[in-house]
Amino acid sequence: MTHESPAEQALGPAPDQPVELPRVLPSDQPVEQPPDQPKPRTLRIRPAVCALLALGLVLVIAVVQAVRPLPAPALRIDTAHASFTLPGHFTVPWPQQGQAAVTVPGSGSVGTHGAQRPVPIASVAKVMTAYVLLTERPPKKDETGGPMIEVDAKAVADGNAKHESRVEGLTVGQRFSQRDMLKMLMIPSGNNIARLLARWATDSDSEAAFVRKMNDAAKRLGMKDTTYTDPSGLDAKTVSTAVDQLKLAEAVMTYDAFRAVVALPSATVSGLDSPLINNMGDLLLAGLSVRRIKTGSNTPAGGTLMWAAYRTVGDRTPLILGTMLDQHADGPDPNGATSLTLVKKNSGQVVEAVRDALTSVTAVRKGQIVGYVDDGLGGRTPLVTTTDLTVIGVPGQRVDLRITPDGKELPRSAKAGTKVGGVSVGSGPDAARAPLTPRNDLKAPPLVSKLTRLG
Repeated sequence: MTHESPAEQALGPAPDQPVELPRVLPSDQPVEQPPDQPKPRTLRIRPAVCALLALGLVLVIAVVQAVRPLPAPALRIDTAHASFTLPGHFTVPWPQQGQAAVTVPGSGSVGTHGAQRPVPIASVAKVMTAYVLLTERPPKKDETGGPMIEVDAKAVADGNAKHESRVEGLTVGQRFSQRDMLKMLMIPSGNNIARLLARWATDSDSEAAFVRKMNDAAKRLGMKDTTYTDPSGLDAKTVSTAVDQLKLAEAVMTYDAFRAVVALPSATVSGLDSPLINNMGDLLLAGLSVRRIKTGSNTPAGGTLMWAAYRTVGDRTPLILGTMLDQHADGPDPNGATSLTLVKKNSGQVVEAVRDALTSVTAVRKGQIVGYVDDGLGGRTPLVTTTDLTVIGVPGQRVDLRITPDGKELPRSAKAGTKVGGVSVGSGPDAARAPLTPRNDLKAPPLVSKLTRLG
């Protein structure tokens, strides 16, 4: 008997020993097959069903596209006619210092001068006081002079103050109409009247609430560089720019009551011992059709001025508005008195030059295409003017044209020649405007545009 060692057992049988191989079945002997497995079920849709589903989806989309609301049609200006420059060249005789701005509301800005940074504006601030007063407490139709306003003790005491403009001789309990109060505010520039009106307009014992209204009004008018700290402008922290004050000038000159008051060279008010004298008399009498607005002067502000003038050109008499700030005279200048003379002189030169340069030019000819009606789905119908659009401005002035509807809903369809809007230049009652009509028949968007829209 042979005994194998553990190592020999691990290595398996010796090479000379026979090795038993697995049995190989004959090729003709059948091999056992595993039982049939169930095949996974698949969903088969006939092509006809797919076509019906796709057609249904298309029909649903088509119905939705056809019945959903159409975008509102709109008037669009042609880019080439968005602005117009009057032929020629004109240079405004601006002052050597400070800042200024001039506009013709019927056409737009004539130009600006100097750095538009906030500076003290002195009594020009009273223009905002008047504007807020007329906005917050407009006279009723049956009040010819507006509501009656009673003088309080503060207004009487302020009337005795030195070194500031004021209306003297008031007594507690006196009553004046709003129109007469505006005269006392704007003509002799009464600081005590400005404060009295601020208290009256807010039913308050102080001017703080009214000053907040002044600043709120400035924001609404887009006067971004303006801050009011008092209703009279005596405070040097009441600051603005010439451009901002020009925005106020346009707004306040829409009030009939304001225009009537500021145009007065003087006025007599029942209850006052002396007539009210306008310190802008030299400009009013200079033959420049100046209708005044407001002067201002003190040591921090120097001389300040907001002015209005007119000039007839053809059959129109447009308004011209200007502001000039930060005018400081050389040498001694107690309370800005000499600077006030300087600002009136410099403003007079600007007024005269602009008035002389005003001219009338046709910006758009009758029948000219200036824009189109956009149906919102890619359709455009040209718009033409039915009259010439004539602009009054100075040579070299660039004016912006805009297209606006007539204030009613723009039709989706209309015959050629139907008035649908207008093209205009400028703002306010002096704005020039020409009617617009479709050159071709205005038609609603076709069905294919409705069905293929993506928005």
